Amino acid sequence: MDQTTIARHGEALFAAWRERYVLPALREVEPSMSIADAYAMQQRFVGLRLQAGETIIGKKIGAVSKPIQDFLGVFEPDFGQLTSGMVCSQSAGVNLDELIQPMAEAELAFVLKDDLMGPGIINSDVIRATAYVVPCFEIVDSRIRAWNIKIQDTVADNASGGVFVLSDDKADPRKVDLALAGMVLYKNGELHCTSVGASVQGGSPVNAVTWLANTLGRLGLPLKAGEVILSGAQSHLVEIADGDELSCIMGGMGSCRVRFHGRSAV
Repeated sequence: MDQTTIARHGEALFAAWRERYVLPALREVEPSMSIADAYAMQQRFVGLRLQAGETIIGKKIGAVSKPIQDFLGVFEPDFGQLTSGMVCSQSAGVNLDELIQPMAEAELAFVLKDDLMGPGIINSDVIRATAYVVPCFEIVDSRIRAWNIKIQDTVADNASGGVFVLSDDKADPRKVDLALAGMVLYKNGELHCTSVGASVQGGSPVNAVTWLANTLGRLGLPLKAGEVILSGAQSHLVEIADGDELSCIMGGMGSCRVRFHGRSAV
């Protein structure tokens, strides 16, 4: 695709995010669209958010489970950018009026103390570079109508990024088996689902961060000290509405809780 077309779609995604409306599936509008084109659209979309005053504070990894990869038609994860405007706190909760068609998922966030520059990164490098890990909720969102997405659509749409909430609990990844640690998710006080770290990227959330460091490294981009890395969903997607409360507990790592208010503009 030519750069003018790529920029136009990136700008359309930015406008849809800012004004909270949906677009038709990009892969249907542009049948020749490649994943490389989609990442270029993502860059334009995120670049406009930065021009509007936000900053990059980390990365998010998506499509980390085999069922999601099969659905999207890919064999590896994707990634998006985390910006300062995506941060929500446990105390304030999440305002659904600021999102379009949100859903929530529980996952583990890595906060880095050192840069990671691939290729050649292995899991032990990720552990050494991590200051701490925290349970979190990512509230994914889509600018694509009715979540009618394949890999090109979600990549262009900043990996369907919405907002995220980090726990106040911090754990040392050198003292917890991140693959075997169990996760329990409650919705409005009732058990909703259970999972384990091994459900992520073929065996561990660390695998996903290693993949990201090597993927970005081949592009000449580091993961930077201080960045937050969302390692991918350990739960399935949870529908949310005004008044809902979600909480998740991760074995040996603490818990995260978030309340939702406002009415989603679906």
